[in-house]
Amino acid sequence: MKHKLIVLGAILALGTEVVFAQQKTIDQRVESLLKQMTLQEKIGQLNQYTGDNQATGPITINPNKEAEIKGGLIGSMLNIVGTKYTRQYQELAMQSRLKIPLLFGQDVIHGYKTTFPIPLAEAASWDLEAIELSARIAAQEASASGIHWVFAPMVDISRDPRWGRVMEGAGEDTYLGSKIAFARVKGFQGNLGDTNSVMACVKHFVGYGAAVGGRDYNSVDMSDRMLWETYLPPFKAALDAGVATFMNSFNDLNGVPATGNKFLQRDILKGKWNFKGFVVSDWGSIGEMVNHGNVKDSKEAAQLAITAGSDMDMESNSYRYNLAQLVQEGKVDIALIDDAVKRILRKKFELGLFEDPYKYSNPKREDKELNNPMHRKIARDIAAKSIVLLKNEKQLLPLSKDVKKIAFIGPLVKEHKQNMGFWSVELPEVDYDKYIVSQWEGLQNKVGKNTQLLYAKGCEIEGDNKDGFAEAVTVANQADIVIVSIGERRDMSGEAKSRSSIRIPGVQEELVQALQATGKPVVVLINAGRPLVFNKIADTAPAILYTWWLGTEAGNAIADVLFGDYNPSAKLPMTFPRDEGQLPIYYNHFNTGRPAPNETTTNYVSAYIDLKNSPKYPFGYGLSYTTFQYSDLKVTKNKITDSEKVEISFNLTNTGKYAGDEVVQLYLRDRVGSVVRPIIELKDFKKIHLNAGETMNIQFVIDKEKLSFYNEKLEWTTEPGEFDLMIGSSSSDIRLRSVIELLK
Repeated sequence: MKHKLIVLGAILALGTEVVFAQQKTIDQRVESLLKQMTLQEKIGQLNQYTGDNQATGPITINPNKEAEIKGGLIGSMLNIVGTKYTRQYQELAMQSRLKIPLLFGQDVIHGYKTTFPIPLAEAASWDLEAIELSARIAAQEASASGIHWVFAPMVDISRDPRWGRVMEGAGEDTYLGSKIAFARVKGFQGNLGDTNSVMACVKHFVGYGAAVGGRDYNSVDMSDRMLWETYLPPFKAALDAGVATFMNSFNDLNGVPATGNKFLQRDILKGKWNFKGFVVSDWGSIGEMVNHGNVKDSKEAAQLAITAGSDMDMESNSYRYNLAQLVQEGKVDIALIDDAVKRILRKKFELGLFEDPYKYSNPKREDKELNNPMHRKIARDIAAKSIVLLKNEKQLLPLSKDVKKIAFIGPLVKEHKQNMGFWSVELPEVDYDKYIVSQWEGLQNKVGKNTQLLYAKGCEIEGDNKDGFAEAVTVANQADIVIVSIGERRDMSGEAKSRSSIRIPGVQEELVQALQATGKPVVVLINAGRPLVFNKIADTAPAILYTWWLGTEAGNAIADVLFGDYNPSAKLPMTFPRDEGQLPIYYNHFNTGRPAPNETTTNYVSAYIDLKNSPKYPFGYGLSYTTFQYSDLKVTKNKITDSEKVEISFNLTNTGKYAGDEVVQLYLRDRVGSVVRPIIELKDFKKIHLNAGETMNIQFVIDKEKLSFYNEKLEWTTEPGEFDLMIGSSSSDIRLRSVIELLK
């Protein structure tokens, strides 16, 4: 009897509304609660604040924020991690009049305690199951630390690697980006409401990746057809996956800041797409509309943002201090505020926070999930899958485990935290120098007792000091093979990390040249968060692995690939330029009226007179330690109507001596359209594992959807005509071709 009374008391403490929870639908419960709320309490639900001192140690709650939480004037907090601290804040919310629980959000971009490869690197795996699993583990760890909501995935299409946030997305291609967006949302959200799932937040809506000059937060100017065909589809894919929330973007789109853009948020997202979740601003972006120059102060910014469909204000205080007055003055309809509040409350109900506001605050589960050895094992596998083999002359790789002396040289060899990449979560209680496997430690773990590892730093990441070159050359001369690890610092790619020059910093390329001059075979590891320009290395080094930033298990994964325990299979999700002068550069461009017929003809054609048009490495490119043969293409029919499908099959054979994975890619080209069409477009792909000598028959299906595009009237439609069908290993390595015709 005593136990029953305790349970009943706990229920009553959450508010009388909860007693009848099982008798009402969520919408009914939301409406019932809304009727009890004052205008200030409603506005409070639209208000999100950051926590204090989250990254550096114990949290001391700001007295003003404490009072506001107790007053029901804050709906969400971010940058508070750990069950101890989230519970501390939630207990304050339970002292408010209506006891509406807080939502805790966090930037969990590529892992929580277990850091996975940066998203652009994961995209290089072209492995949707692995990408979904990565997000699932991140959700399990984050939710175990009291987090309800992650500000991921970022699905912005970007064609300009000067923009630092390319590291956070899936690259330049709309089809690949849409598939990855869907997978990441599914991974994060699982069965929403389970304690091992979190709400996802797809961002940034929309066009952020097309910032002029690749400069972060800059303007975006594009046609409506480009918007619908290239930049919106990954967001629609996330919505189709059931994403709970959207985040708008910092940029203006065609002169209207996205935060205050009714066309994007009301007409498309909540109108045409019928999105039922809520929209959160990016950090301070509502108030920043004053800087854009389309409102004069934060009051006008609040009016524009709520009217346009921004439901929650992250850290600008524009709603907190202005909405009530705007309602009283008749400038904002209370129905707009009610709609935003209901969207937020609905998610809190779906998460089960009204039944148990502390359901995510279980220290035992936190300890279990954050120390799960299986997570590291999976992180190692995904990291290996993300490494791109760019060059391998004379089959220098994989290395023999019998090699006697290896010189491991470079400024990144013994680094730990650098491997985390940008936008990684740093928990104050974790010693990352011990937790993360450095590249040096990875090789130590791999080689046998008969192999000697030699080390020299050579140089710093930045600067022009070459004093370490002599030692590096001496060490290299003592070895049988040289591995050199160079690249960016992890904080050179990410938000607010735009670079006008995307060359390898400092004198690192010169270090590689000095090592090559020894005559020793050299393997180059390039660590970065974006495509870089490294022509001298690309042209002269015999073996190159693009290792991005791979996370917790970076060292072990790199060693797995170097010694052939994992055969590299990754393919580039972005085009690598020869020079910054080519930017933006992307594979699926239009042909123009004067296309260059070859790389040498430059007179009165669309070409540079001082540089080739072609990239250094094309979209979809990546080598393997084995070889694959494509053969016996069969197409069920060459002429179809738009109600019919074409089935395609071909044989894929592993003709080398190693088992391996091949990402087979299906491309199409619409030869003639009422609006010009790209010279080539990715329409499907499959990742296939084959043992040495094995053959598999691969099938694709082409239907109306794959042949459709947006016409001049922005109608998603097909047009009769011929289509080039192309199957290959990359966008520039087409192995099989055919032609199909769509009839009237």
